[in-house]
Amino acid sequence: MTGVVSNTAPSPGAGRLFVVSAPSGAGKTTLCNAVRQRFPMLQYSVSTTTRAPRTGERDGVDYHFISTAAFEEGIRNGVWAEWASVHGNYYGTSAAVIDEAIRNGRHILLDIDVQGAAQIVARFPDSVTIFIMPPSIAVLKQRLGGRGTDDPAEVARRLAAAQNEIDQRGRYRHVVVNDTLAAAVAELSRLFASYIADNGNGAAPDTVSS
Repeated sequence: MTGVVSNTAPSPGAGRLFVVSAPSGAGKTTLCNAVRQRFPMLQYSVSTTTRAPRTGERDGVDYHFISTAAFEEGIRNGVWAEWASVHGNYYGTSAAVIDEAIRNGRHILLDIDVQGAAQIVARFPDSVTIFIMPPSIAVLKQRLGGRGTDDPAEVARRLAAAQNEIDQRGRYRHVVVNDTLAAAVAELSRLFASYIADNGNGAAPDTVSS
């Protein structure tokens, strides 16, 4: 599987913006956590939401929790680099946080869906976009089905949504197939290391082939 490489690069000394997307069940969160452990200088963008905090969630750590009125004011004022309404709640990423990190030479990681990634790239065209692929649809179906206790209609809905996201993988600079976790972590880490080492002073690394 290959991704499309763009040779655009940020200004020398500017930070890199990494955008990672994947269908549900592809292991994106696990891979992003592994990369963050290997690259502790990465700033992880905490999303903002209007939904109520769940048990154990901390404001400013898991999400920034704000009111619907405040979020909608942010929409009107262009505060969000990307945003969406999901099941009656807003979710968004602050453009100011991204701008400030890049301007000060800090690298930032966004873990977002394909819809959000498209909005990010429209605003930050130098973004390093990476799509995480499952090894096959059959494997993805097995992961989404879990132990077989999920409602078949829900599994089918999630599979259809996943296929729609997979169909958009060609919009990403790189595609990494999560067949075995160790290999996927190594490939993703190689990508991050290449871009961080370059840091706007040369061409983008070669297209990933996994």
